Amino acid sequence: MSIEPPPSSRPCEIGVTEPIAPAYERVKQMLFKPFDLAKWITIGFCAWLAGLGESGGGGFNWGNGGSHHSGGPPAEQLRHFYREASDYVAVNLVWIIPVAVMLVLFVVAAWLLVLWLSSRGKFMFLHCVALDKAEVAEPWTKYAGAANSLFQFRIGLGLIGMVAILPWVVFIVVDIERMVLRGEPDVAGIMLAVVLMLAFLFVAVVLAIIRKFLMDFVVPIMYLRGNSCLAVWREFGGLLSAHAGNFALYILFQIVLCWAIGLLVLFVIILTCCIACCLMLLPFLGTVLLLPVLVFKRAYPLYYLAQYGPEYNVFPIQPQEVAPPAPPPVA
Repeated sequence: MSIEPPPSSRPCEIGVTEPIAPAYERVKQMLFKPFDLAKWITIGFCAWLAGLGESGGGGFNWGNGGSHHSGGPPAEQLRHFYREASDYVAVNLVWIIPVAVMLVLFVVAAWLLVLWLSSRGKFMFLHCVALDKAEVAEPWTKYAGAANSLFQFRIGLGLIGMVAILPWVVFIVVDIERMVLRGEPDVAGIMLAVVLMLAFLFVAVVLAIIRKFLMDFVVPIMYLRGNSCLAVWREFGGLLSAHAGNFALYILFQIVLCWAIGLLVLFVIILTCCIACCLMLLPFLGTVLLLPVLVFKRAYPLYYLAQYGPEYNVFPIQPQEVAPPAPPPVA
């Protein structure tokens, strides 16, 4: 059962810049006061687990090394390659179909494994940031139920995204295939391709916003309540509808914040003559090196969410210091 906070506990104004300072202080407190390499690596492991499947791809470079026909216009070369590929597939269907099925099954299994591990990692990393602790075993066990609920929701979201995006991709490919490969470019086809691409972009942006709200707000509320992902979405939906303007501003400010963090990382890369870039591309080591950035990006939405009332605060409330008693009056 979700908990609806009373209206009196909600502040009148919500700011997107106010959480920056406490999030920055959180980074300093967790990682540098004092610096503890074992703690850093442990939290880095949780952050790496939380980010599985979300980092950029490797350095594959599809250059011009392959053999191809150098003569003729590009469209003619593309049509020639398409005909050759079609003939090859038609002749070798006997082994291509089983290999394709095996490959699809392997990709699906790997996707599910990564999704399950990262769902556990989301709560582990949140636990570390919220409590300023470097723990693995306790949050792995404690939040297993919430992580499984998140895992199931992410599977459903992924399937919905596939169903929503795949038709647009097929339409775009068919339209381009008709114009380029068959040599039938026209204004109507170009306009159709543009409209399809805009529709594809719109669906992708909507799914990205849903995922952003899921990770930034739904997961922390699940951490607090212990409720299922769907129950927390219902609670967060009420909060979102009541403060739609604030959350829209949050999304816009997140774009600015990501640009600022990206420029900062780029500055560090340039300052180290790209050595930092090479290290950041390495699995796990890159996460450990970027841990201050990752802690800040995890802490910022937590402090933003806490502005909506103490029932949304994942950080332990510090006891107020008791003032010493006043000295007795001098006789």
